[in-house]
Amino acid sequence: MSELYIGLMSGTSLDGLDGVLVDLAECDTGQIKVLSHAHSAFDPAFASELLALNASGSDELHRAALAASTLAHISALIVARLMASSGRSIAEVRAIGSHGQTVRHCPGEFDGIGYTSQLNNAALLAESTGIDVVADFRSRDLAAGGQGAPLVPAFHRAMFGSSTTTVAVLNLGGMSNLTVLRGNGETIGFDCGPGNALMDLWCGRHLGQAFDAGGRWAAGGQVDTQLLKQLQAEPFFAADPPKSTGRDRFNAAWLEAALKLRGSASAIDPRDVQASLAELTAWVCTRDLHQHAPDAERLLVCGGGALNSHLMQRLAMRLPGLPVAASDTAGLPASQVEAVAFAWLARACVLRRPANLPAVTGARGPRILGAIYPGD
Repeated sequence: MSELYIGLMSGTSLDGLDGVLVDLAECDTGQIKVLSHAHSAFDPAFASELLALNASGSDELHRAALAASTLAHISALIVARLMASSGRSIAEVRAIGSHGQTVRHCPGEFDGIGYTSQLNNAALLAESTGIDVVADFRSRDLAAGGQGAPLVPAFHRAMFGSSTTTVAVLNLGGMSNLTVLRGNGETIGFDCGPGNALMDLWCGRHLGQAFDAGGRWAAGGQVDTQLLKQLQAEPFFAADPPKSTGRDRFNAAWLEAALKLRGSASAIDPRDVQASLAELTAWVCTRDLHQHAPDAERLLVCGGGALNSHLMQRLAMRLPGLPVAASDTAGLPASQVEAVAFAWLARACVLRRPANLPAVTGARGPRILGAIYPGD
């Protein structure tokens, strides 16, 4: 049977949707062929609506349903672009792995189980493309007592793992998460805290831009040590894994509270706040690396943060002697890693293979992840 899969991923950065068409015929031996890649930036109004849906609001069930359908339409267009650029036919694609857009992530809260919510209309995507769609990857792990995140460490093991050395993989999306791949086969992973989300928020507020290209604005500022100390006091940073987080915690209100406690916030140059936010991301990620992977022999960085030269420099400065490089150096471009991961997770579901790592998420045991929406 065909081993062509499509992976679709839109992360907490809310910058857009990435899609990949991949050949996974030899993925069990770590060989993955990306046949095509496409990206669709979100319209600013749609991105703003997704951000608003991260918090309670008026008529939010109605708005969430419409947003999910909009995302499905964008996804279908991405699928069409992938097929056109690859020259392959839809009949060859075994399934689409569609993560959806996370708007709430509250594992273990309220009733002991909590919930995680990814806006997605997988039925509409299956109807639009005629391809089986695998969606809702996180909820089964949550039902088994896990965090439902991060799910990519199993893929990191398959793609980047070594049988002789410890490799660390850092995903810098809206949030940051770290995977540690030890040479003995042990894998650990967890969310560190904010990645790009707070920097993007601050950049949008003061520059009217979606992100700080290359980290140039942050590089022109000075770290405000008082503000950084206030940000570092967040209890989540000191919590032991398994742990995961999102915009439910690290959002505008969180930053504004820290600025207020800092005092004289109006006197801080906005560039210095941006520099402090970049330093916070670098600090929490390297702190976790020192604590959980002191034996790492290299750090591979993926996600949009890998394109932030200033942030990459701050990571390297905090990790003297440890090679820090984008995942491109290991054969998979930083912008494609998570989309490929959800193609890989879709394959695991189709083959009825467990794909969570209980040591990472805290689930009671291995579980098959995802729900299948049949195409034609």
